[in-house]
Amino acid sequence: MGNDNAMHKHKIVIVGGGAGGMSVAGRLLNQRSDLDIAIIEPSEYHYYQPAWTLVGGGAFDIEKTRRPQVDFIPEQARWFKQRVQAFEPEQNQVVLEDGSRVAYEFLVVAAGIQLDWDRIEGLEAALGDNGVTSNYRYDLAPYTWECVQELRGGQALFTQPPMPIKCAGAPQKILYLAADHFRRNDINVEVHFLPAGPSMFGVPFYAQALDKVMAAYGATPDFGHKLIAVDGPAKQATFEVADEGRQVTFDFEMLHVVPPQSAPDFIKSSPIANEAGWVDVDKSTLQHAKHANVYGLGDCCSTPNSKTAAAVRSQVPVLVSNLLAALNGNPATASYDGYASCPLTTSRGKVLLAEFSYDGAITPSFPVDPRIPRRTYWALKKHFLPRLYWRMLSGRMGPEWHANRNFKDSVPAISP
Repeated sequence: MGNDNAMHKHKIVIVGGGAGGMSVAGRLLNQRSDLDIAIIEPSEYHYYQPAWTLVGGGAFDIEKTRRPQVDFIPEQARWFKQRVQAFEPEQNQVVLEDGSRVAYEFLVVAAGIQLDWDRIEGLEAALGDNGVTSNYRYDLAPYTWECVQELRGGQALFTQPPMPIKCAGAPQKILYLAADHFRRNDINVEVHFLPAGPSMFGVPFYAQALDKVMAAYGATPDFGHKLIAVDGPAKQATFEVADEGRQVTFDFEMLHVVPPQSAPDFIKSSPIANEAGWVDVDKSTLQHAKHANVYGLGDCCSTPNSKTAAAVRSQVPVLVSNLLAALNGNPATASYDGYASCPLTTSRGKVLLAEFSYDGAITPSFPVDPRIPRRTYWALKKHFLPRLYWRMLSGRMGPEWHANRNFKDSVPAISP
């Protein structure tokens, strides 16, 4: 039954209860416990998605990546367990799926990114069977590990759609974990990486190192290949080849698919979106380009950073600082530098910790060459970062160590 006439009012309304939304709510209330905050989030569970790569590589328990959403909603905040139907920024209102409205003085949009599985013909029907899998779904990450363990030969294909996607390194992380398993167990598998883009990574400094990781495994990069169709029973994947106007079909024994991604539909069609469909915010202040009382962060935004949890962690203090300044009638002074981090699991036991900021600046947290895979970073990825993430949701962000650092142009010796 609809609730079309209901009107709720709150000082700050946060759309999205993921990493960004929950961290902003927690940090705001840590600094101003009297703030009137509402959170709009329909999900029953909160997921630590960065660990799904490790689940797919047999190195993490899937159950440890999921917790009840209610555990992270601050006691002082009101939770609307609904979806957003529309934004009405001229009226300072959000319309919910039951027709009710939530009015705000300030709005924070942290609604994440949409996985467009249906944009690849035959994919949804194929997933979870015949070696077709994806670490981008909670229920499929364990199946990825089953596929890796059961493979005894043939071709294993790992795809990557056109950017932007969340965690741009995830498509190749699972490739390395699988290739490492094949190598350790002396299993002869032909491994292919098929990204729609022209290189291993968007930052050349790291791409050159990852070229060496691929070579160490004897894996083949097939750049400019966009997956367009999957036939599970026939075990065939069809790709569109960039700039050539042709299609090519690969046979496979295992196919790990990363779905195309976009801004959520309810944002794309709204007045707060730019032409590409993303929440239109200033890349430094995270304030909306047209509506001064609207802010955005995380994967749903127009900021040209890599879409990672590490980016959210750097954005939260900036957004909270600027929003609190606005509450007091002051201008925004905090600035986000575009920082993102991608812990690339180059094997079971080593991680290449790629950290960078706007314009490809190299900004690692530690003063050692970040292109070298290290065992200490594996411990960081598997043990420290999950704890940091769950703690972050209460607004406690932890220390910020990244800084601009200079390294030699020549790529060091790489042992994945």
